[in-house]
Amino acid sequence: MDNHPVSAHLEGLFFQMDGKQLQDQYKNHLSDFHDWDQKPHAENWILYPDNITEHLSIDETSFSNGELYTIVSSKSAKGRKGTILAVIKGTKYEDIIRVLERIPIRARNKVKEVTMDMAPNMAKAITRCFRNARRVIARFHVQKLAFDAVQELRIQYRWEGLDNESQNIKDAREQGEHYEPEVLSNGDTVKQLLARSRHLLF
Repeated sequence: MDNHPVSAHLEGLFFQMDGKQLQDQYKNHLSDFHDWDQKPHAENWILYPDNITEHLSIDETSFSNGELYTIVSSKSAKGRKGTILAVIKGTKYEDIIRVLERIPIRARNKVKEVTMDMAPNMAKAITRCFRNARRVIARFHVQKLAFDAVQELRIQYRWEGLDNESQNIKDAREQGEHYEPEVLSNGDTVKQLLARSRHLLF
């Protein structure tokens, strides 16, 4: 468990032991948890200054009970050991700055790029803590913004199409005619096309 991401429960199943008891024994006796220098403040923030690299990422995530945490990570480590630079409870830029400024400014000035979302609090923290870094918006956030905008237009056009069809049906009835909706080259009516086009966004 020291070197691999294996839970005590899984380890207990493998060795036919009580996983909860193994977890308690590991935490309280086998590991160095109680001697950990970050234990007093670990509930609010954790910082690993040695993991700072030229390319970082900052984002928020939700753990249990809906609590939000800000994660600052090194892109160079690619998810392996040394990836986590900081874990900070909450998303207030003041709290983020307070923790990141514990890293020596000489090391922070070596950061060249920070990938982020569009949150203004993240931008403030990056500007303050990594003065020489270029801010890069993650493409996933840009794509989501574009998808949401297209979806909004699709819904607007669909309602307009439904209103037009209802009016055309009404006009046809008044003239004693049977209404036939326009069929497009792909075999769909306008209403069907707008209903199905939602799946084109994903």
